[in-house]
Amino acid sequence: NPIKDIKLLFHYVWLFRKYKPNMVCAFTIKPNIYGSIAADILKIPHINNITGLGSGFQNGGWVQKIVKCLYKLALRKSKVVFFQNTENEEIAMKAHLLSDYVPHQCIPGSGVNLLRFRCEYNMMGNDKKNVVFNYIGRVLKDKRIDDYLEAAEIIKHRHANTTFKVIGFIEQTEIHYLELLKDMEERGIIQYCGSVDDVRPFIYGADAIIHPSSYGEGISNVLLETAASGRVIITTNIPGCKDCVDDGVSGFIYPA
Repeated sequence: NPIKDIKLLFHYVWLFRKYKPNMVCAFTIKPNIYGSIAADILKIPHINNITGLGSGFQNGGWVQKIVKCLYKLALRKSKVVFFQNTENEEIAMKAHLLSDYVPHQCIPGSGVNLLRFRCEYNMMGNDKKNVVFNYIGRVLKDKRIDDYLEAAEIIKHRHANTTFKVIGFIEQTEIHYLELLKDMEERGIIQYCGSVDDVRPFIYGADAIIHPSSYGEGISNVLLETAASGRVIITTNIPGCKDCVDDGVSGFIYPA
């Protein structure tokens, strides 16, 4: 929504004028783009952490062209650009998102606080007869929530001793999922837990996470947090997801 994005840009300008930062460090696509443009307007140095190029960039068409132009504009004066996997870095370089004089390097994700996410097996669920799976993320078609729901429907009918939880908020652009999740919850297929401030009780209360994303991420934070907590990861073979798993050891990788 161009109007909302312009408002966001002015909001960043207002924030930076109010707090007068010495440096801006931006994560995720909109802060990277509009936060950097706002920093340029106010002549504040900025560095950028590309946690994934975003679905708009991946889907092609006119949206991709606009996103490319915005990235080029936003990153042209960056002090350094960090990428979280080599595939994103290579895509960005091939698309000429960075000028030759902008330094860049690859880092292994945003990291996990190991004091908060501990591998303690005494936190495992006591009900060994029931197997609990989590979906943690935005309820969004691009995140392949439909794959998770379809799998839940199939497996629940075959194995009654399973629980499938959905933790995350529903995007306003995809509000139709509200009725779908409500229907599946009423039929006992899933449990919709909504948006939560602390995912740790859900991670510790589950046996595994299913992360069905099919577009390139940086390094998935929720997979790092789940792995740090000693739970099994089931995810796709795409950049940013496969990097978090030793296939067959700490989890399982399947074709997106």
